[in-house]
Amino acid sequence: MSLSALDIDFLRDFVVRRSGNVLRGGHSDLLETRLLPVAKSCGLDTVQQLVTQLRRSEQPKLSDLVAEAITVNETSFFRDIHPFDALRKRIIPDLINRNQESREIRIWCAASSSGQEPYSIAMVLREFFSHLTDWTMHIVATDLSEKMVERSQAGQYTQLEIGRGLPVSKLVQFFERHGTVWQARQELRDLLHFRRMNLTTPWPYLGQFDVVFMRNVLIYFDQATKADVLRRVRRVIRRDGYLFLGSAETVIGLNVPFQREELDATVCYRPTNG
Repeated sequence: MSLSALDIDFLRDFVVRRSGNVLRGGHSDLLETRLLPVAKSCGLDTVQQLVTQLRRSEQPKLSDLVAEAITVNETSFFRDIHPFDALRKRIIPDLINRNQESREIRIWCAASSSGQEPYSIAMVLREFFSHLTDWTMHIVATDLSEKMVERSQAGQYTQLEIGRGLPVSKLVQFFERHGTVWQARQELRDLLHFRRMNLTTPWPYLGQFDVVFMRNVLIYFDQATKADVLRRVRRVIRRDGYLFLGSAETVIGLNVPFQREELDATVCYRPTNG
């Protein structure tokens, strides 16, 4: 039995409240496909029974499982290569000049999914800036899904995942094979700090960042949520920092303290005083 229109509306509202993600259209097949395993793990036979249980009482663990199951986790290594080129050619050299006193570079990768983006950033740092032996480099990677955080911490990827965007030269340099999977070498994992975090709820203390990658996540939020998240990003990004959004994302129409700037073949956003 397919989900009713009332069930779909309930789930759409539920997901917005839990994660900020806006499900557009019916999405009945998507909801059925992604939520049936959650229902089965709870001893339920159907998604309808899962919806009934959610209606009766909001159980935090179950609510998290539902929100995580519906969240899109689409990613690949060096996705949309231009931001990584800008990081290598323009941004890290600029930060080296400006951060001589602290000798520290901090990067936040928000909505890091299964980890390909933060590992791509780590490869840029290790391959092109390995001479900075007396510098401290931190990449903080966060995601809504506990399952994705655990996957990222393991740093293990299938051949199919490796084949999506990772050049052979970098595979040989930064990964080692263990049976049917490839694992990121320790030199990459030492740069990364993973934690679970919901962008639409109060944030834990994060410190200040030189660069923030928040790509391909705002497209799932409504306008008010986008603006709120970006204003909070401004509070954790240094005044001369760099913000990367997805290629289909923009701050146009949002009253947020960032301005667009072109860096060679890509676009980033820089903080304003507003």
